[in-house]
Amino acid sequence: MSAERGLHGLGETTRSVPDVCDVHVIRGASAHPDSTPDVLLETPHGATTDADFHRLRARLVGRYDDDLLAFFRINTDVGSPELAERTALRIVAEAPGRSVALVRCRIPRTFVDCNRILPAAGVETDAGASLSPGLPPYVTEPDDRALLTELHRSYLEVVTAAARAVCAGTHGRAIQVHTYAPRSVDVRVDAAVCANLRAAYAPDTVARWPLRPEIDLIDRDGDRTVLADPALADAAASALAATGLTVVRGDTYHLHPVTVAHALAVAHPAQTLCFEVRRDLLVREFVPFAALEVDDAAVDRIAGPLAAAITSASL
Repeated sequence: MSAERGLHGLGETTRSVPDVCDVHVIRGASAHPDSTPDVLLETPHGATTDADFHRLRARLVGRYDDDLLAFFRINTDVGSPELAERTALRIVAEAPGRSVALVRCRIPRTFVDCNRILPAAGVETDAGASLSPGLPPYVTEPDDRALLTELHRSYLEVVTAAARAVCAGTHGRAIQVHTYAPRSVDVRVDAAVCANLRAAYAPDTVARWPLRPEIDLIDRDGDRTVLADPALADAAASALAATGLTVVRGDTYHLHPVTVAHALAVAHPAQTLCFEVRRDLLVREFVPFAALEVDDAAVDRIAGPLAAAITSASL
């Protein structure tokens, strides 16, 4: 197998953009070097390192809470880029004629959420979980809002083009990979978010919040209409459950119209899947507000059955 970085098969608008996204293609040993990938694994909250946060923060001119890094650490999808890459490698190992495109966002969702259609205010889902806003209300400086809106536009252009290229083929599948914190903590994203999160995660409080499912396949909209590829969702649920993982379908979130995941599902009917993996399953130890260390063996535990499901459902 080989990992290639570049445009091969994805078109001129699908390229890595500094400080916006990383794009590369992983090809199996017998895949044609110019063929269009038939799987897209996107991580819209893939800016998971402290360096990602500091790099963008340095470009902003507004005043921000000194504790915002803590919010970033607990609210970004740690483990999602590693899971996407390990899944891609397993896919091409099992099917050497295939290739997989990886698109990793490098824009911290702390400042703008690249899984939102802007403008998007915070919304409540039917399950009671809160969807954070596209541009948080503590970003008030006009120059910052303009910069973040442009970065968001640039990312959305890349991922939309990648999904269009991959899903042009009958067997193409666009998959959005997320991780979420172990507990569903109900704290509104506003100017007081950092202090409120600290209070919510206090040792005598945190256990009161409900524990989230280990894996949630977000395959349907608010009316419970399935928009994802039903065969892929079924295969993923079966393969992951067979390893002892608890898998649910749309219990935490649904495909909400303010999300890019919903837009892609509508644009490419029965060719997408969005899912969440509980973050403590992918790291060595989940410590609130700390920089987390991804556990490669734990990632492989989920990447293996996920890759098998994608391979079997999209042949």
